[in-house]
Amino acid sequence: MANHSCCLWSFLPYVSFLFLFPCVNSVHFKIPRFNPEATSILYEGDARPFVGYVEFNDISYLCRVGRVSYSRDVPIWDSRTNQVADFTTRFSFNIDTHGKTLSDYAAGLAFFLAPVGFEIPPNSAGGFLGLFNTTTSDSSRNQIVLVEFDTYSNSEWDPPVQHIGINTNSIASAKYTTWNFSLYDGKTADAWISYNATAQILSVTLNYKNTSIFKRDFTLSHHVDLKEILPERVKVGILAATSHKSERHRLLSWEFSSISGSLPSHVTALIVQYYKPLMADRYGSCEGGGGGNSKRDKRRIGSRSTNNFSNQRKLGEGGFGVVFKGYFNDSDTTVAVKKIARGSRQGRKEYITEIKIISRLRHRNLVQLLGWCHDGGEFLLVYDFMPNGSLDSHLFGKKTPINWPCRYKIARGLASALLYLHEEWEQCVVHRDIKSSNVMLDSSFNVKLGDFGLARLMDHELGPLTTGLAGTLGYMAPEYIRTGRASKASDVYSFGIVALEIATGRRSVDPIEENSQIGLVEWVWHLYGTGNLLSVVDERLHAEFDEEQIECLMIVGLWCAHPDSSLRPSIRQAIQGHTTLTQIEIEEPYPSLKGTPPQLVP
Repeated sequence: MANHSCCLWSFLPYVSFLFLFPCVNSVHFKIPRFNPEATSILYEGDARPFVGYVEFNDISYLCRVGRVSYSRDVPIWDSRTNQVADFTTRFSFNIDTHGKTLSDYAAGLAFFLAPVGFEIPPNSAGGFLGLFNTTTSDSSRNQIVLVEFDTYSNSEWDPPVQHIGINTNSIASAKYTTWNFSLYDGKTADAWISYNATAQILSVTLNYKNTSIFKRDFTLSHHVDLKEILPERVKVGILAATSHKSERHRLLSWEFSSISGSLPSHVTALIVQYYKPLMADRYGSCEGGGGGNSKRDKRRIGSRSTNNFSNQRKLGEGGFGVVFKGYFNDSDTTVAVKKIARGSRQGRKEYITEIKIISRLRHRNLVQLLGWCHDGGEFLLVYDFMPNGSLDSHLFGKKTPINWPCRYKIARGLASALLYLHEEWEQCVVHRDIKSSNVMLDSSFNVKLGDFGLARLMDHELGPLTTGLAGTLGYMAPEYIRTGRASKASDVYSFGIVALEIATGRRSVDPIEENSQIGLVEWVWHLYGTGNLLSVVDERLHAEFDEEQIECLMIVGLWCAHPDSSLRPSIRQAIQGHTTLTQIEIEEPYPSLKGTPPQLVP
């Protein structure tokens, strides 16, 4: 059940060399199923624990509030260092109106951070969501940050739609996105909320289980300086409220993790100052910055955790380094350690880029960089260990083939990661090397996109970026090969190729037939044009798949891999605009994919 610990930071005595700053009072708990006997969660108002879930309110009662909160204080920032914690929380819930029409149910559910000791205010049911009332609805004295899932639009302070909102000290949302709750009445939702202290970005993603890849994820992000709003220690919780119109709210699972000690901008600047002379002197110019504190025992500790980088611990090998399985006895923690090849100038540049970019990103479908170090010409990157390896090992290797629902989940996760990189973070991140071998899979086959060594940052408003040619043949867009200019569209092309690999089980670079020049895209495109699209489906699925889903994935894969970049969708269009095969075929603008694929003139 829930516990209070330092999570991955608990093995710092052995890997403290990996981090610039120690973790102070980090918090982690995970509740996959609620237990009425647990003492780590407090239940207030109408909230009641049952085996497996929390019932926030009885649907037969009106104007009620139910609340659950973690029983211990959560440190959010430190006045001595001015450092602010990163945090991530994930929870599953459902709201059920029992078939009522839109005008007959009201209120909603919210995740909140509030001062320690904060109690449910009087007269705070309904649209006040158990956090405010008429005298406190908009005041900086509140010291409250919340994410609301609001099923009813209150004309006094709400936008005119059902919505997901980020609120600071007010019942009125500072930022919101439309949430068509009426379409998902009674269905289970997964909410993922994260805070990046470096960027001061609070991000929200909501999706529903057992839905098509091309149904939209509801996403939202907003710039919030928690240090300016919250006290140093807070209460974290989830609550739900009803008004004079009722609905039922249930919480099915909840996990929370905070990590103190994000990299402040002035520290990043010091890293840049340190690394630029080093890289310029030994390896040429250095783009950007990032790095770690060098200590004499770094290499010794890195070697010990990987059994001296033995071949038995090798997980994989790329162009500029080898990945090993590492293990720390005291914390019973398994990690992946990437060792950059000695003497590789490009490898060291990728090491810097990886730290500079991925250490600032927070998303459920991105590999988490745990730490880094360098010493004696040896450069190491440490990541979460992915028990199920990479996607390519399941599609093309000797591992047991993965079934269609799992493949569909993987395609959806990769699309979600790309949407975050292109549109939802503070800057646009062009990955430049999206391919099956960089799509990692955790123990539940959730996607974790990795290897950001070739990634580049760009402003959201800018067009293609001249980066020089880098990446993997078979996944690189035609215009990128010709011009060396990477863009969001070239990433989308790569996503389209991976989508086709997922459906067909074939590598993009392998010829379809011996002595044939026909590639994967041309092959699928031709058979789609002749009405035989299902004939390309991976035989190892043994015809056990949803025909509409797999056709939909392949058609959108072709669209994304269109040789003309101006005719490709954005990743948001690919995700949001195409829920079923029928809708794809009638929506405009959609390029004609029938017949022979168009050829671009060089």
